[in-house]
Amino acid sequence: MRLRIFISVFLLFNLSVLPLFSQDSDSQGVNWPMFRGPGATGISEGSSTPVRWNMAEDENIKWKTAISGLGHSSPVIWGDRIYLTTAISGKDEPYLKVGLYGNIEPVKDDTEHTWKLFCLDKHSGAILWEKTALKAVPRIKRHMKSTHANSTPATNGTYLVTFLGSEGLFCYDMDGNELWRKDFGPLDAGYFRVPAAQWGFASSPVIYEDRVIVQCDVQENSFVAAFNIADGKEIWRTPREDVPTWSTPTVSTQGDRNQVIVNGWKHIGGYDLGTGKELWKLSGGGDIPVPTPVVAHDLVFIANAHGRLAPLHAIRLDATGDISLQGNETSNEYVAWSVPRNGAYMQTPLVYGKYIYSCRDNGGLNCYVAKTGERVYRQRLGSGRTGFTASPVACDGKLYFTGENGEVYIVQAGPEIKLLATNSMTEVCMATPAISEGMLFIRTQHHLVAVTEE
Repeated sequence: MRLRIFISVFLLFNLSVLPLFSQDSDSQGVNWPMFRGPGATGISEGSSTPVRWNMAEDENIKWKTAISGLGHSSPVIWGDRIYLTTAISGKDEPYLKVGLYGNIEPVKDDTEHTWKLFCLDKHSGAILWEKTALKAVPRIKRHMKSTHANSTPATNGTYLVTFLGSEGLFCYDMDGNELWRKDFGPLDAGYFRVPAAQWGFASSPVIYEDRVIVQCDVQENSFVAAFNIADGKEIWRTPREDVPTWSTPTVSTQGDRNQVIVNGWKHIGGYDLGTGKELWKLSGGGDIPVPTPVVAHDLVFIANAHGRLAPLHAIRLDATGDISLQGNETSNEYVAWSVPRNGAYMQTPLVYGKYIYSCRDNGGLNCYVAKTGERVYRQRLGSGRTGFTASPVACDGKLYFTGENGEVYIVQAGPEIKLLATNSMTEVCMATPAISEGMLFIRTQHHLVAVTEE
């Protein structure tokens, strides 16, 4: 106990591991309102989080609740309630294949699916209610590593928004009463070089004040748009000339302008939050972008890693116009720094204190000084044969990296690599965990599990 108190006090005053975001209601460690939590930071503070747990012996396992169907969407939390989506196939055993492989074929499943929204009690895991959003045959096929419920919901405590891709955008009140829905038609997100390889939609909605922001990069007619959260009316829609992507947009209100920042291949960029007008753009990088932009230190960090290049960019928030790097450039007026070969394919990077942690899909972890791009260490998590899709999260001076095989690696934050523990969830894990009041909420293939330090 004395050691634990000492560590907590040490971390409180060690500025190298303190997170950088305002101390609003979300950052007090209660609400986790969207993909990667408050401001898409992946950070929760204010409580001690566990280092070790054991599923078989229920050590530090508060509860475990079975969730039907398949879904890679993350849980979101508001107060004492957790919200989660799933898609239930008409087949008894819907196909899911994880790991590191290159098969691009979609899953052939034309059975009727049921899309559901669950509400659970945060402290007991009891299912308080469940709502059926839709029953239909999916309009677009999914990748064998994907599901038809990939997009994480978003909430502001009054409204709850879920995006089911080709099946539509749905808005509920906090008791699950549907308020409105929008049908965008088929949103075909797949490999742009092989259009028949449909992989399914994954970008999550973002709520900012009175509007819902969505990014729809698909085979044809890509766009980013804002809708009124109260009634679903379109505020603006800006076309995008880009191939399919699976990244969630980020809203930045730092500096002298508010902007929506998106990942992309042909068009990484920023758009005016009020009007949708393009502010800046950057091209190049991985041709299948997945990670979400992360804002910290007056920079936005954007990673991708597929195809010829795998960059990690640090871009100034006052960027204007076309800021694309030329030739062998690694920086310019608006790109503070970049590294060409160590970006992340699936995982969103984590900025925690002075450092940015970028983990590749094979577990290769790179740590950089966030402001300068100086690399301080490189280390592999796992054997190199395990896939990593879930993005890392952080709390209490600890970083949590979740492998697809269910192994969760806990790393001490800071300039030296120190693996504190590895714990198995005993099931496949594809979803990014959520954190609230010191509890980790980890979605496995068949369950939602609450892990806490008891």
